[in-house]
Amino acid sequence: MEKRKTLAAVAAVAGVSKMTVSRALRGDKDVSPKTVEKVTKAAREIGYIGNVLASSLAGQKSGLIGVILPSLQNIIFAQVLNSITNRLHGTTLQPVFGVSDYDEEREYDLIRNMLSWHPSGLIVTGVDFPEQTKDLLRTTETPLVQIMDTDGDAVGACVGFSHYDVGCQMARTLVGLGHQNFAYIGSGLERDIRARKRWAGFTEQLKKEGLKLQHQFTDTGLSSTAKGRRLIKDLWAEAKGLDCIYFSSDYLASGAYNYLTERGVKIPEQLALVGFNGLDFLDSTPGKIATTRTPQQKIGTLAVDLILSAVERNSDLEPEKHVLDPEIDLGELA
Repeated sequence: MEKRKTLAAVAAVAGVSKMTVSRALRGDKDVSPKTVEKVTKAAREIGYIGNVLASSLAGQKSGLIGVILPSLQNIIFAQVLNSITNRLHGTTLQPVFGVSDYDEEREYDLIRNMLSWHPSGLIVTGVDFPEQTKDLLRTTETPLVQIMDTDGDAVGACVGFSHYDVGCQMARTLVGLGHQNFAYIGSGLERDIRARKRWAGFTEQLKKEGLKLQHQFTDTGLSSTAKGRRLIKDLWAEAKGLDCIYFSSDYLASGAYNYLTERGVKIPEQLALVGFNGLDFLDSTPGKIATTRTPQQKIGTLAVDLILSAVERNSDLEPEKHVLDPEIDLGELA
């Protein structure tokens, strides 16, 4: 079996010292771009892999960016991961990710294990963590970015938007269009804190408008179109006089749309359906389902930009919030 290529072998091909190779491959900013290119080319030519763990155990940053997401079944988080990966392409840093499945214990273990690798940066989802997890995040010297939510006190830098405000804004907009009789259908609120915040914003804004939900149906677990069909069937069996249904996700709204149109309900003329996230599959029912389009691509890209800036400065990130603006898409309701 051929032996693993060493730093010395890269140095011999590149015509530089082992120390220069090490510094170039870990992205030290005082190594010239020309030297970095020469070292990178030599490493590729001989198939040098390196030993990330060894460098992290030696006290060096590993060159990894840890990313903790609650789910990849929801395409939104897959899109965020994709934007993070695209932004890191061409840098000396590499993403590694873990999925918590909205489980706080699993999330804690993922964060602890990620930090043990001495990553160059860490991206976690949300701002609401148990104290044990917050303590873990407070003690790390790793540049930290919390994404997707700005409702609360972040430990590190924060990139996202206010889910509470999203709910308020949608309620205010729908009432302004003349809707009066509302229902809500949600799923996974027992774990999805951000969905609960949107629900709270929506219902509290209705109260300010002198209105309230006529019906509310929720279920446990992740959202899906199948679950949307089932929940709307339960609601439709007893609901009377509704003119708008707000859903915790586009998946649920899409399932409800399929069920109702099969029964001759005209959407949105007779009943407005409103989801959340602005998922691409809504294009199959153009304009029929209103939604809030979220800036997941911008969130992932900005999170990486903040970490790259901290790595270049060799410093921590300030706990400042970067609040982005989701966009309401009313479709044919407008």
